[in-house]
Amino acid sequence: MTPLEQAIIMWIHLLAAAIWVGGSLFIGIVFSPLLKSMFDSIEERLQIMIKVGKRFNKIAVPSLIILIGTGLYNSHQLLIKPELLIATSYGNFLIIKIILVFALIITYVVHVRIIRKEIEDKIMSKQMSSHQIQRLRKKIIILGEITVVLSVAILFLAALLDAGV
Repeated sequence: MTPLEQAIIMWIHLLAAAIWVGGSLFIGIVFSPLLKSMFDSIEERLQIMIKVGKRFNKIAVPSLIILIGTGLYNSHQLLIKPELLIATSYGNFLIIKIILVFALIITYVVHVRIIRKEIEDKIMSKQMSSHQIQRLRKKIIILGEITVVLSVAILFLAALLDAGV
């Protein structure tokens, strides 16, 4: 592959990472606290968060898929030589990164599963008790925080790998 092709694949990988991680950080650090200051009702905040989450997922999920695909492509030379994964620090960091990516995918799937269509409909039509909404909100916050921490850790490992550590 030519250097230009490699650069384009890396650019696509970084663009997808910017969308995934940047969007997640924005929602957690900017948007969610802003909602808290704008609405007293947890139910209203949750309704808006669901709408924003659905909209974000339209670009986040494809970005995550692109990240995984380009990440596998970028590391395929090492992945076909398992002995190098264990024998080099680069390989060790790559293994850790892959494990964190699996953890991220699992966390994201659980997060999406918790706010499945039936739950979303109940929230939007105000058919959930405040206790149920509070429990749901707590789960969503924890999973969102885990997603952000994993995403940032994966980015750090990507930087280490890019530096050739």
